[in-house]
Amino acid sequence: MPVPSRDRVIELISAHAASPGFAEGEFDVEDVTVSRAGSRSVVKIVVDRDAGFELDVLAAISRQISEVLDAATEFGDSPYTLEVTTPGIDRPLTEPRHWRRARGRAVTVTLGGETVDGRVGETVDGRVGEARPDAGEIDLVIKSRSGPQLRTVRAADVVSAVVRVEFSPPSPAELELAGGVTPGRYDPLDPPDEPTDLDVHDDDADPDADPDAASATDTDQSSESRHQ
Repeated sequence: MPVPSRDRVIELISAHAASPGFAEGEFDVEDVTVSRAGSRSVVKIVVDRDAGFELDVLAAISRQISEVLDAATEFGDSPYTLEVTTPGIDRPLTEPRHWRRARGRAVTVTLGGETVDGRVGETVDGRVGEARPDAGEIDLVIKSRSGPQLRTVRAADVVSAVVRVEFSPPSPAELELAGGVTPGRYDPLDPPDEPTDLDVHDDDADPDADPDAASATDTDQSSESRHQ
């Protein structure tokens, strides 16, 4: 019996996500992929929420999603692997919630349209500040010789935006001007005592999981289960 399609998996999860007590609180399904790996199917579900995920919470979500999929008749007796993961460091920022959750993070933004000096298109490296979706504006903290400065860009002018890996702690002045990190997300200037979804090292990763599902210090975390 064939494995459910991507759209069907999203439908199954969405139908249960609003139920009281499901998945340790509200979260967003950012992406779903369904693929084959030999005789087994692989269902990978990317989830996120404003407060991020501690490891036990992500594992609980994985168990509950597993129960939903196990109850679906589309799988039949076909074996499959379920991997529930959070977005990786190279996540594109395409929705207002992505910008809100990325506050304080280093980002590369490609802008369209004509710039003040007559050029068409511009690439800006900065740090995500306040996002105001109602006004269609995003603040970026930009480095300058006189110190960090705020630059406001129109969301409509953003062609692409990707969070960048940082190999050293950010400037406290830059982070303060950005408004700090979103509450509950990984703060590089005040790291948590326990690992979170954004504070995971290769040694913590499941050796059977997707090698792209966990990398050092600023990455996604995953929870994997197998079904016969």
